[in-house]
Amino acid sequence: MAQRYGGKHSPQGKSGMPGTIAAPAPHLRSPLRGQARTTILMALAILPVITAFFADGALGLAGSIAAGAAIFCGALLTREGLKAEAAWAERRIARRPALPRKIFGAVVLGIGVMFAAGIGPAGAVYGLVAAALHIVSFGIDPMSDKGMEGVDAFQTERVARSIEEAERHVTAMNDAVLRAKDREATARVERLSGKARAMFRTVEDDPRDLTSARKFLGVYLMGARDATVKFADIYAVSRDPAAKADYFKLLDDLERGFDAKRETLLLSDRTDLDVEIEVLRDRLKADGLPTGE
Repeated sequence: MAQRYGGKHSPQGKSGMPGTIAAPAPHLRSPLRGQARTTILMALAILPVITAFFADGALGLAGSIAAGAAIFCGALLTREGLKAEAAWAERRIARRPALPRKIFGAVVLGIGVMFAAGIGPAGAVYGLVAAALHIVSFGIDPMSDKGMEGVDAFQTERVARSIEEAERHVTAMNDAVLRAKDREATARVERLSGKARAMFRTVEDDPRDLTSARKFLGVYLMGARDATVKFADIYAVSRDPAAKADYFKLLDDLERGFDAKRETLLLSDRTDLDVEIEVLRDRLKADGLPTGE
C-alpha cells in the first residue's frame, strides 16, 4: 500500500494526534548489510539452470540444475546469516547464532559452483575459490557470546523466549493494521511497536526485570494484537470514525503504560546500582580504607 511521506515537517509530523504524549525515536533497524549482494547471487543461480537445457545427457542436465539450486540455497543461507548477525549486533547481551549460516552458505555456494564448473579437479578449485571469496565478501558468523559475563544463562534463555514471543505479537499487530488501509493508524502502531521494543532492550540488558515486565511482554501485547485485528477488519469495511477513536485511545493507554513501566525498570536498575555502591563503601569503611567521602 502506497503511503505519503510523514516526516517532522509534514502537517502531522509533530504528533499523530493532539493530546498524545511525544514518542521516543522509533526502534528502527538499519538496512540489512549485504542484502543486495545476496539478491545478486540468487539471480545468478538461474544461469546454470538455463545452461542445463543445452547440456549433453541426463547427468549434465541434473548437474546444472543442482548447481543452480545450490547457489540459490547458499545465497539464502547467507541472507539468514546476515539477519542473525544484525540481531546479534544490535543487542548488548546476546548469544552467538546457534547455526553459522554464513559459513554454511559459503560451503553450499562452493558446491554449487563446483557442479556448475564440472565435477573434477578444476571444478573443485573453482568451488574453493568461490567459497573463499564468499567469506571475504560477507565475513563469518559471530562466534562468541556478547555481554554474558556474570549473567544467569537460564534467566537469559527465559528472556529470549519471552521476547521472541512478544516480537511475534508486535509483528502480527503491524501486519494486521495494514488491512485497515489507514496511514495514521499504521503510524500509531509503528510508534507503539517502537516503545515495546525499547522495553525489550531494557529487559535484555537486565534479565531480572522479566518477572515484573511479563504482563507487558505477553498479556498486553497479545491484547493489542487482537484489538488491532478486530479494528482493521471493522475499519476496512465501515471506515467508522468512532471505532478509530476508540482504538487510538487504547493505543494511548498502552503507550503510557509502556513508558511508565520502562521508566520504573530503569529506576529499579539505578536503585540496585546505588545499593551495590553503598554496600561496597560500607565494606571499605569497615576495613579502614578511604572512600572519598
